[in-house]
Amino acid sequence: MGQIELYRKRLIPDQNIALRDDDIVFVDDNILVTRWKTLKPKKDFDHGSSCYFLGSGIKLNKFYRPTGDLLYWYCDIVDYDFDKDANKLTVTDLLADVIVHPDGRLQVIDLDELSDAGRQHLITQSQLCNALDRLDFLLKCIYSGDFDEMKETLNKYEKL
Repeated sequence: MGQIELYRKRLIPDQNIALRDDDIVFVDDNILVTRWKTLKPKKDFDHGSSCYFLGSGIKLNKFYRPTGDLLYWYCDIVDYDFDKDANKLTVTDLLADVIVHPDGRLQVIDLDELSDAGRQHLITQSQLCNALDRLDFLLKCIYSGDFDEMKETLNKYEKL
């Protein structure tokens, strides 16, 4: 398999960006792991790594401070569309996100954007239901302790 083309599609704002600078460090049928620098550097973070859990619609990110310290875990609820002929993976952000801080604090964010996207018909009913189902799955993983396995998967491969 050649190099996968990776794209991030957003609904709000409407954009589809090629992630050409992301370094794909591992890929199999279940996960894809990348390292990256932010497209637009922020004061609090400027680089990170991501694990795309292809079967569950979760993208787990580690955001790092410029010092290299972990800022937090950022979980995107997503849809995946893989074009086998073009070897292209498009990841659609379904808007709902969860931030897990190193001290264990949890924030569920952007549900207002998910609601707005539903009202404005920017998201299909199927995508809306998938987003809520995946958010529920993720929160259950966090509350049960299974989230540690997801973090360990990313930790294992991000150093390759």
